[in-house]
Order: sequence, then C-alpha cells, then structure tokens
Amino acid sequence: MSIMMLPLLGTLLYSISTSWSSGMLPDGVTFKWYKILFVEHRFLQAMMNSIMVCLGALILTLILVVPTAFIVFYYFPFLKPFMNFIILLPFAVPPVVSSVGLLQIFSNDVITLTGTPWILLGAYFTVALPFSYRAIANNMANLNLQDMLDAAHLLGASTFRAFFTIVLPNLKTGLMISLFLSFSLLIGEFVFANILVGTRFETVQVYLFNMKARSGHFSSAVVVSYFLVIMLMTILAGQWGKKQ
Repeated sequence: MSIMMLPLLGTLLYSISTSWSSGMLPDGVTFKWYKILFVEHRFLQAMMNSIMVCLGALILTLILVVPTAFIVFYYFPFLKPFMNFIILLPFAVPPVVSSVGLLQIFSNDVITLTGTPWILLGAYFTVALPFSYRAIANNMANLNLQDMLDAAHLLGASTFRAFFTIVLPNLKTGLMISLFLSFSLLIGEFVFANILVGTRFETVQVYLFNMKARSGHFSSAVVVSYFLVIMLMTILAGQWGKKQ
C-alpha cells in the first residue's frame, strides 16, 4: 500500500514545491499553485461540469437500473444470467471505439448531440451501469423478495407501494455504495469526455489535459485536487458499507 502511494506523494510534493531539480527533495515549499488553481474560473467550471454530468449519469442509472433489477429478481428470475451478460457488454467495447460510433450516430442533421453534456451523460451511463447493477443486484439477492412482497400484499399494499416503502429502504446500502464508487470512477473518465465534447463542455480531466503545457506544478495541483475528491468518495463508500 505504501509503495502504491509513492507516486501520489511525489505529485503532492511537486505541487507544493517552488522548484525541484537538484536533489531528492524540493528546493522550497509554496502553495502558490493551489491559490492560483482555486481562484481560476476555468478550473472551477470544469470541476462543476464534471460533478454535474457525473451526478446526472448516476441519477439516470438509478432510475433505470433499480426498477429493472426489481423486475428481473421478482418477476423474471430466469433472466438473471442474461442480465449478467448484458451489463458486461460495456467492458467488451473500448471507449475509443464506442466514441467513434457515438460520433457517427449523433453528429447528423437529425440528432446533433456531440459537444453537449447530453451525449456525455449517456456515455457515462454505460460506464456506471455494470457497477451500479452489480451492487444493487447483490443487495437484492440477500432479500427474500417473494416472501416480502407476499406479506405486503396480504396487508393490502400494492406491488408499487411495497416497492417504494419496503424494497427501496432495504436497498439503501447497495444504492449508496454504487453511487459513491461509480462517482469516483466517472469523475476520472477522460476518453469519452475528450472525444465527445472536448473543450465545448470541459471536464476536469479535459482541463488537466489542456493545461499540461502550462506548468508541471500547476498540473500536479490539479491531479491532487481531483484525487482528493475520488479518495473522499471511496472512503465514504467503505465507511457506509462497514456501518451498514
């Protein structure tokens, strides 16, 4: 674990160094780069764009995945192997190939979504889908849905009401873990963002790519900043899982 942290530690030290070229340690320490970073409108806008599109993709994922998982587990359990195959398809197609296909489909005169956050929302949905479905499906597999819904029906509740008042509260752990982990993954995504929207809807990863020639110290500050966001979400997911 300590070895894996060495690159991040080196990036952190470089981001707070005045210069680092003549020894094992920086020549001096300064927080100038962070002061510049956190008052730069372009960086703040890129971070906001990343957060907005990630949250939008996660909301879309939950709206589609949770009812789908419930229908499969309760009404059509024989479809579980088929769903397990479907959710693995995003891993079978590299993001570069998917991006080229999306550009060809959504760059025509009828539907033009390239360069907008909407196409990125759909692409991020495919990235988050396997992780969200697997977390929710694992949580749902631990519930005795048949007996739970039968008891609700005997008490006069409809399936719709039982789903919202009984099933969803019991899926809280799976939902929260899938949200935290998927957010950590999506905010670091670069290929879809760079190819599909680029600077027209600049995310923090695209911003980092465009700023690579500005200053190594500045780029390191950007890397450390968004890594801290990812680390925070991962820690929250782990703590939530332990608590539950």
